[in-house]
Amino acid sequence: MKKRKKEVKKKTGFFKKTYSEIWNYLRESKISILIITLIFFIFVLIGFVVPASDALLEMILEYINKILEQTQGLSFLELIGFIFLNNLKSAFFGMIFGIFFGIFPIIVSLVNGYFLGYVSYLSVKAGGIISLISLLPHGIFELPAIFISLGMGLKLGGAVFTKNVEKSFKTFFVNSIKVFVFLIIPLLIIAAVIESCLIFFG
Repeated sequence: MKKRKKEVKKKTGFFKKTYSEIWNYLRESKISILIITLIFFIFVLIGFVVPASDALLEMILEYINKILEQTQGLSFLELIGFIFLNNLKSAFFGMIFGIFFGIFPIIVSLVNGYFLGYVSYLSVKAGGIISLISLLPHGIFELPAIFISLGMGLKLGGAVFTKNVEKSFKTFFVNSIKVFVFLIIPLLIIAAVIESCLIFFG
């Protein structure tokens, strides 16, 4: 019994320490996360008001149709897995490829922002402004996870502009991985479950 209590206490202490470090690093990274978030919503607005070219529209529709084909006939659990893995890859690569001066996270943010903006425009055009409400639950957990991961990537890329590049990069990288494992992954799991429920049972 004492051994079990000691193990529980040890695990509790580990998680308490880890999440304390994560929140501290998030506070240090707030400017990077804010920049990514602003870029995203600026391009959401652009995507909503600026019509896409025929070539771009064809690419967007082709992507949507591809997703629909891939998810057709999937069970509830398979759908959760598909959505989770898709978001996981986007979040992970958006963070890791930030090492190249933070350029990749910025590109991912503006592309996804424009895509969401244009999809929102098509949704409003087809079903009116009220149709946007149905899109909101999809992003409650997914968007914060993506913003944080891309913000981590942007900060990671900023390590090259610090005085001690090697030390800064190592610190940023280790903290980014902690944030990814203990915060972003849980958020993406919740997001996948919610989105799957809306698609499967909606």
